[in-house]
Amino acid sequence: MASSSHSIVIGYVLWVFGFMGAHRFYYGKPITGTIWFCTLGLLGVGWLIDLFLIPAMDRSADRRYKAGRVDFNIAWLLLTFLGYFGVHRFYMGKWLTGLLWLCTGGLFLLGYLYDFWTLNEQVSEVNRG
Repeated sequence: MASSSHSIVIGYVLWVFGFMGAHRFYYGKPITGTIWFCTLGLLGVGWLIDLFLIPAMDRSADRRYKAGRVDFNIAWLLLTFLGYFGVHRFYMGKWLTGLLWLCTGGLFLLGYLYDFWTLNEQVSEVNRG
């Protein structure tokens, strides 16, 4: 049985904030996550439809990303709720950039969006290394 890298429960928790695209970024869909972020979940319509699409997005993410030492779920919760302070980077063992995030507010919020785009790959890289 393959281990699960992403959680459907965390997906739904992030869906609550889905009008900002958090759940789409979590499941490795940065382009539509950005669209949701800029349009408030396609004015709420796309956000509501995603209520039914999350199980399929979860299965897809579990096939695409492999679980390892750094837990995807913890990293995503830390980024979503404490990313401004760089806590997710400290969790992954990236102390220098974590301090940079802490001192600059996520590199003046641009780094915050960058991490939304790339966190799944960052966690995968740490887990491979």
